[in-house]
Amino acid sequence: MSDARRAETIEIKDADAGLRLDRWLRRKYPSLSLAHLNKIVRTGQVRVGGRRAEGSTRLEAGQSVRIPPLSLAPPPMVKRGRDGEAAAAIRAMTLFEDRDLMVLNKPYGLAVQGGSGTTRHIDGMLEAIGPEEGGERPVLVHRLDRDTSGVLLVAKSRRVAAELGETFRSRLAKKIYWALVEGVPKPAQGRISLFLAKGECMGEARAARPPGKRDDFERVRVARHGDPEARHSLTLYAVVDKVAPRLAWLSMRPVTGRTHQLRAHCEAIGHPIIGDPKYNRRPERDPQRNDPMRAIPPGVENKLHLLARRLILPHPRGGTLDVSAPLPEHMRKSFEMFGFDMSARDPIEDAPDE
Repeated sequence: MSDARRAETIEIKDADAGLRLDRWLRRKYPSLSLAHLNKIVRTGQVRVGGRRAEGSTRLEAGQSVRIPPLSLAPPPMVKRGRDGEAAAAIRAMTLFEDRDLMVLNKPYGLAVQGGSGTTRHIDGMLEAIGPEEGGERPVLVHRLDRDTSGVLLVAKSRRVAAELGETFRSRLAKKIYWALVEGVPKPAQGRISLFLAKGECMGEARAARPPGKRDDFERVRVARHGDPEARHSLTLYAVVDKVAPRLAWLSMRPVTGRTHQLRAHCEAIGHPIIGDPKYNRRPERDPQRNDPMRAIPPGVENKLHLLARRLILPHPRGGTLDVSAPLPEHMRKSFEMFGFDMSARDPIEDAPDE
């Protein structure tokens, strides 16, 4: 085991400019857990330009980053080469590819980045395909939760990643998600505008954990305006189809991009996403009450029914990138069970931008 028990100061290179601090740390120290890296940032042990910084801080070329003493293990070995298992898996996920970027169809249950106890994830698998001749390692542009399926954007260079990241921050990227939710939201089309903050008690979340679910319960909470941790979040939604009063097929467009935004928003309006272990924690239905919100027909798999369905954004070289992902297997079965037609007109496409 290698050891680094002295603080070090690293200067940010041009190739890393625009990268988030948390992602830069993850690449720099792949043997450390995401939880540990987040902790040293949160507690102020990592300094950017001599000051405390958040994980979301964008790094600039020439900045100095002070890293506290760390005990480092050798990074996990990743099988390289285009014939490797990981490379083949990435190719099988690819929905679109050109010389600048790739669009993947992330499957249910596969993490995008590593964390405590997570050894197989998209970011690590991208190592296996390697850069093209004289090129760079592929770079994640955004993230999806482990149990969210669908469209995931990957850049083939830092420059393209920075351009696409700016597109996301400027809200020029249009993201459309599909979900099955309990009950039928009213009105059928609307907007959810809330302040969200991190920091729910982990003990409370664990106590409410459904049997057999992973012990990774970090939630966000609805907060008041003025809460120092609060950030505004906005989602546009539309009911595409329904089996009233049991459930609805919801199409959603997040205008902002907060952690767990769609999942927290659905819970907040009383229509949590089916199969969500973090934001669908109400008590089981009382058999003495007529509670249609819990009367989900048998046969629906207890998996998160949330799909990053479609991504539309300006391509760095001009024109428009517009890619859609198919339903994951468990959602396809549910759609067939309820007779939902995927070719139906999605009303969210007509929603205003705000």
